Amino acid sequence: MADRFPDDTGLAYRTACAHDRMGLEAEAVPYYERCLAGTGLSDEDRRGALLGLGSTCRVLGHYPRAVEVLRRGVAEYPDDGGLRTFLAMALYNTGEHHEAMRLLLTLLATTSQDPAVRDYRRAIGFYAEDLDATV
Repeated sequence: MADRFPDDTGLAYRTACAHDRMGLEAEAVPYYERCLAGTGLSDEDRRGALLGLGSTCRVLGHYPRAVEVLRRGVAEYPDDGGLRTFLAMALYNTGEHHEAMRLLLTLLATTSQDPAVRDYRRAIGFYAEDLDATV
């Protein structure tokens, strides 16, 4: 169906997701790219497509592309913890360990409801900015 209606971004997104769920990641990529290049995708589906494409690129070992896509997703949806988490994983894969840890520590400090984490929220936030800092 997606091939019969190439301008239907919603259909392209659902096709990409179906391929991903079936373990056909490489086949999902062009559908993700098609839906993101077009117009008319709902905001929720756009978030999902950015996360899906970034995650899929990472799984396929295309780490720089994954970082590029996920950075774009975080820029568009800065409050989306899923996008930030997957970006951190892709950054790890590209050797950008400091930025990956910064993202994860910041996410943990700002979203965790764990009482022990909440007690140390300020310190975690401080170290998120400079994990190598000493007193």
